[in-house]
Order: sequence, then C-alpha cells, then structure tokens
Amino acid sequence: MAEGPHSNSTFPRPTFFILTGIPGLGPAQAWLTLVFGPMYLLALLGNGALLTLVQIDSTLQQPVFLLLAALAATDLGLATSIAPGLLAVLWLGPRPVPYSACLVQMFFVHALTAVESGVLLAMACDRAVAVGRPLHYPLLVTKARVGYAVLALALKAVAIVVPFPLLVARFEHFQAKTIDHAYCAHMAVVELVVGNTQANNLYGLALSLAVSGIDILGITGSYGLIAHAVLRLPTQEARAKAFGTCSSHICVILAFYVPGLFSYLTHRFGRHTVPKPVHILLSNIYLLLPPALNPLIYGVRTKQIRDRLLEIFTFRKSQF
Repeated sequence: MAEGPHSNSTFPRPTFFILTGIPGLGPAQAWLTLVFGPMYLLALLGNGALLTLVQIDSTLQQPVFLLLAALAATDLGLATSIAPGLLAVLWLGPRPVPYSACLVQMFFVHALTAVESGVLLAMACDRAVAVGRPLHYPLLVTKARVGYAVLALALKAVAIVVPFPLLVARFEHFQAKTIDHAYCAHMAVVELVVGNTQANNLYGLALSLAVSGIDILGITGSYGLIAHAVLRLPTQEARAKAFGTCSSHICVILAFYVPGLFSYLTHRFGRHTVPKPVHILLSNIYLLLPPALNPLIYGVRTKQIRDRLLEIFTFRKSQF
C-alpha cells in the first residue's frame, strides 16, 4: 500500500516519487485522456504550424510575429513538459518518476509559465507602441530588440525559478513517496518533506505575486495607453481598426490568466471549500488550455496567418 502524505513514518530522500494523477477518481480518471489528449495534440499541431509558417514565410518575419513565434515555442515546451506524463498517469495509473526528473520537471513547468507571462507582457508593449506611436514603430520595435527581449525573459525565468528545485533538494527526509498530483508541482512535493518549509512557502508566494503581479500591471498599463490612443482617433472606423489589432492578444491574455488566477485562488484560499481533485484538475487545465487555444485564436483572428494557411491548403488541394 502506498504511504499517505500524512504518515507518521519518515523516509530518507527517495530515488523516485509516485505520481497518482487526480486523487479520488481511481480508474475513472482514464476518461480524462479524452480531454487532455486532444488538447495536447492541438498544442503540438497548432504551435508547430505557427512556428513553421513564421520560419518559411519572410513576410511573417516581423517583430509582432516573432513574438508570436516565441509564445508558440513556449507553449510547445510547457505542454510537452507535463502532457506525456499526465496522459501516462491517467491512462496507466500511478507511475514512478525519478527524484531528479521530478525536480527537472518542476523547474521547466514553473520557468516556462514565467516566460509565457513575460512574453504576453512584451506583446502588450508591442501593441501599445504600434497603436500609440505607429510612425515610430519600425524604429522602436525591431527584430533585434525582440530577440534581446525574449532572451532576457528566458534568463529572468531561469534565475527566479532555479531556487524552487534547490529549496526542495536541501531536504533529506520525506513523509511519503507518493505525490497526489499529476506532475511534480513545487508545493505538491513540499507537502511531503520533513522539516521547516517556511522558506519554500514564502518564496512560492512571493514569486507568484511578483511575476504575475508585475506582468499583469504592465499589461494593464499598456492597454491603458492603447485605450488612450484609440479614443483620440477621429473616426469610429479608425478606432475599431486600431482596437481590432489587439483583440487576439486580449483573448490570449484571458485564456492564460483567468484559469491561472482561479487555480491560484483555489489553492491559496479554497483548500477547505474546493476539493483537492478539483484544484489538481484546474492546475492541469491551466497549463494545457492556453497552448491549445493560442494558435487557434491567432490562426482565426490574424489575417496574415489565416491567409497564408489558406494559400498552403489551397495549393496542396490543387495538386491532387
């Protein structure tokens, strides 16, 4: 029988943990592969197609589309960091994961989430310059500056997330080897350690508030500038066109932050009111839903991408 997380016995640092998936569902959780499987497939195909389009089409190699490519690459990494293991646990039942692999997954999940939040902020700043300073946009936003911004976001994510696995690795004893989760989330592992976890708890809280809080403030400020610029335009048609350039980004922001905020609030403040299986299900949806939706949103709402895809499919269809 697997040890529960609140067992009185302690163990030296395990060579592996056991991921259980969604606790309480038992064999019924296999049906969830019908939800998460298509979401992962959409993420792979959609983001892969976007990256390929930007690479092969020189007209799409502009700053706004390079940021979109950075978002697609981040989404691919984020979905792949949890989906294969998640689907294996849901379909095959509890499975072992090596201790070191658990820490690596913990790092990539949290780092890529931080990168995605930062890329959304960069995209908001890009739209603010495009709408507010259209004549200066080609000078202010260049491909080189986009590259430097994405590199800076990646380095920032590495720097702030590295402490997560390091803070866990300092513990030598654990209460159990079984993680009641579908992936190695930081707090799910911390719940198993024996020792003072105050530093882990405080750093996790501070990082969530700092990263998401600062990025959300930056996005809000950018859209405040956009709204100010749009309202100064002389005609309703011009205002609608300017706002239309931001509509895809707004949808992507909502797809990322709304499930994330709900998942965070249920974890921090709803432990006694929201069942744990619901929280774990929400955390997995939060990580897989945006990578699945983002390419659909941009593919449908961005004219250049939509037209290029139609050209490719029409050309291939004419060959048969």
